[in-house]
Amino acid sequence: MTAEASGTGATIIIPARYQSSRYPGKPLAAIKGAAGASKPLIQRSYEAASSVAGANRVIVATDDARIADVVRSFGGQVVMTPESCANGTERVAAAIADLPGDSDIIVNFQGDALLTPPDLVASLIKHMAANTDCAVATAAVRCSPTAYRYLIEDQAAGRVGGTTVVTDARGNALYFSKRVLPHLPPGHPAEADPPVLLHVGLYAYRRTALAAYIAAGETALERLEGLEQLRFLVHGVRVAVVVSDPPAWDLIELNNPSDLPAIEAILATRGIE
Repeated sequence: MTAEASGTGATIIIPARYQSSRYPGKPLAAIKGAAGASKPLIQRSYEAASSVAGANRVIVATDDARIADVVRSFGGQVVMTPESCANGTERVAAAIADLPGDSDIIVNFQGDALLTPPDLVASLIKHMAANTDCAVATAAVRCSPTAYRYLIEDQAAGRVGGTTVVTDARGNALYFSKRVLPHLPPGHPAEADPPVLLHVGLYAYRRTALAAYIAAGETALERLEGLEQLRFLVHGVRVAVVVSDPPAWDLIELNNPSDLPAIEAILATRGIE
């Protein structure tokens, strides 16, 4: 897979499907804001993505009429994609066929990552624009002690609270896992300042990288881990990891219904309606 020259803008695509083994109907899950009013997850994610500087447009890619109807109801743009898409990256690839050519940089904004800071997305877009040989990039934040404890508690309970990534000396991904990496023995002094990078549900690709991803086909490793980005690593494609300091709030994704109270508390603290 090779990169192509950078274009003049970025398109943000939010892949959304109704079926989920862990949380069926998750994109339509109601999430309360600071004033107690509820909005579906897909709308909160769309609003977060719409505030990103450097993006030409925001699109929801789905195969479900219920999700499409909700997106249209709040004025969002939606593209229907095949049911056969195996993951978000494949859905993003399916959605770009009719996009204008002004967007070489395609951003995959995960629909369950509504707490993603707009500045983090903008930084990823800037990285892709400045590094025209970069075919794929993703984002990570340094894990705070609070977020680390949250991940460890979920792991101990058999839940997936997030994905971690380890990198090489050049900042390219060595591996992604739903386990907390690197492993720290309980009570290790490093827990006070965890050397853990929390992978944010966010990717940027060149169009050629997406085409090559589809052509490569599913790999055993991505299927075992349930992490689509591993297909790039299996085929020797460098994935740049843009690392940022954590924001003032914990980047909790809506992976399980039990995540709702913590997410709603963050929205209340931030004053997001």
